[in-house]
Amino acid sequence: MELPGLAVAIWMFVCFYALVGGYPNGKVRGACTSMIPCHGSSPQLPPEHTITVNTTEFKSGDNIEVNLAGPDFEGFFIQARDTEHLDGPAVGSFMLVDRRLSQLLTCGRTKNSAVSHTSKTKKKHIKVYWIAPGDAPKHVQFLATVVKKYRTFWVKIPGPIVSQPDVLSPTTPFHATSEVMSTSYPVSYLSKPFSALGCGSMKFCIRNPSNCDPGSASCFFLSFRKEESSVFIEMSGPSEGYLAFALSHDQWMGGDDAYLCVNEDHRVHVFTAHLKGRSRPLLDSENALEDVSWRLADGILQCSFKRSIRLPAYKERFNLDGIYYIFLADGEASQGGLIYKHHRQPLITNGPCNVTGPPQDIGGSRSPRLIKAHGALMFVAWITTVSIGVIVARFFKPVWAHSLLFGKEMWFQVHRMLMLTTVTLTSVSFVLPFIYRGGWSQQAGFHPYLGCAVMALTIFQPLMAGFRPSRHAPRRQLFNWFHWSTGTTARILAVVTVFLGMDLPALDLPDPWDTYTMIGFVAWHVGIDVLLEIHSYCLIRKVEVIEDDRVQILQSLTSAEAEGHLFKQVVLTIYVCGNIVFLIAFLLAINKI
Repeated sequence: MELPGLAVAIWMFVCFYALVGGYPNGKVRGACTSMIPCHGSSPQLPPEHTITVNTTEFKSGDNIEVNLAGPDFEGFFIQARDTEHLDGPAVGSFMLVDRRLSQLLTCGRTKNSAVSHTSKTKKKHIKVYWIAPGDAPKHVQFLATVVKKYRTFWVKIPGPIVSQPDVLSPTTPFHATSEVMSTSYPVSYLSKPFSALGCGSMKFCIRNPSNCDPGSASCFFLSFRKEESSVFIEMSGPSEGYLAFALSHDQWMGGDDAYLCVNEDHRVHVFTAHLKGRSRPLLDSENALEDVSWRLADGILQCSFKRSIRLPAYKERFNLDGIYYIFLADGEASQGGLIYKHHRQPLITNGPCNVTGPPQDIGGSRSPRLIKAHGALMFVAWITTVSIGVIVARFFKPVWAHSLLFGKEMWFQVHRMLMLTTVTLTSVSFVLPFIYRGGWSQQAGFHPYLGCAVMALTIFQPLMAGFRPSRHAPRRQLFNWFHWSTGTTARILAVVTVFLGMDLPALDLPDPWDTYTMIGFVAWHVGIDVLLEIHSYCLIRKVEVIEDDRVQILQSLTSAEAEGHLFKQVVLTIYVCGNIVFLIAFLLAINKI
């Protein structure tokens, strides 16, 4: 039996990851079953367009006028289906009225069983004729998908139901995006939540957070219990949309064996799918699951089922006695059973697992280790080392003017050491996402673009410093201005980039904690900077004025600032300690300790 509901769900899932070309010429045979255009967005509700017919009864061979009308639209797709089996094939055939606007398509085995557009020309009304077949079902409903523009469309707009004479009208309502998702196995209702009893001794468990109770409102739970030649699987989590897990040979989406529990109108349906890259998934024509049960209570979705360890008849199903990474994801689903892209990174086991091997009780991470390392190194570089280095160069020249370190002034050596550390940390951190992604990420928004700009400025700054003119050279002032402006620009861009990066799903930081922490750090740094500026200004104003022939002799800036050495050293100590606190808080959050 076909499972078009799953086709709808997974196809929408994929469309959120990658832009797929539309069908401006109306050749939409690939959407014959789902009637969904893969335009990278979800369908609209409620519909703006209507379907009308000139009669509600038909006999074999009758021609029924079908009209689709509404605000301007570019594309459309019309079919007639058995009212009692809307997931079934198209029924009957169509005849065109205007070949400039519409064309016939063949869906399944029935010729001319669908009508679509011929171009993106805007239209308000389409008229066609439906020809009733000799083997027509008792009730037939017309359905239409309408595309207003690329990302604005409606799926399976319900039209009138036409019936054969002397047949009672159907009473089951149908919704705009609803699909009947049927299963070929008996389904039962779970009477109580799952239990973690036996995890690590009798069954292989994955829990997030670690050691959580699957009956709690924050626990994601997945267990595998071997039973002779089969495995009994339990999946649970706080979701009113869908839960899904996948077996993968690596830590990337693609080539995976997936299982989905989808909530549709307070009933849970279990599906299997094969994820092949980020293209349209390949579904089993039949479901190989047994003993399916489910439960929805207190915002927790739970489902269980059994499947054989080996399924040679299903080429896309993995053998459960192999070693795989395991993904666990959750997300929202519409009332029609369509699933949407998960709003956060899936939970991924830290290493490959054999679910039929020795029982274990493990956890996982929603943030890959390389991405964690990337975030931690960037935070250390731009929140700690560079900030302290700037403070030292700006305010500590007179404090450490007579102190030498390796033959040079101490302030300069400390500043240079901290800045070179920043360059090293930034360079190492910069390559980690490319190693993890295997290239450029299209899902990270402006973060990688700004990151590249920061990296370029980070490399340019020490190169420019290598050509620094001598202290009294005429071009020294120009160099100082360029050095300051380049460093300031890099710091501002780095802070913005960190703000954007902290909200990316791959890092999986607690929201809105991450934003508040960064705001707190910026306020902390600006406050310390302002405090030291005010202190320096007050020292400058603390002068001795001696009037002699109208000449004012001011105490030198160096000697005035020297009076506040102790104060500056105390402030620097407090500032460094504060930065360490911010750093520790970030590292604890990124590791979920």
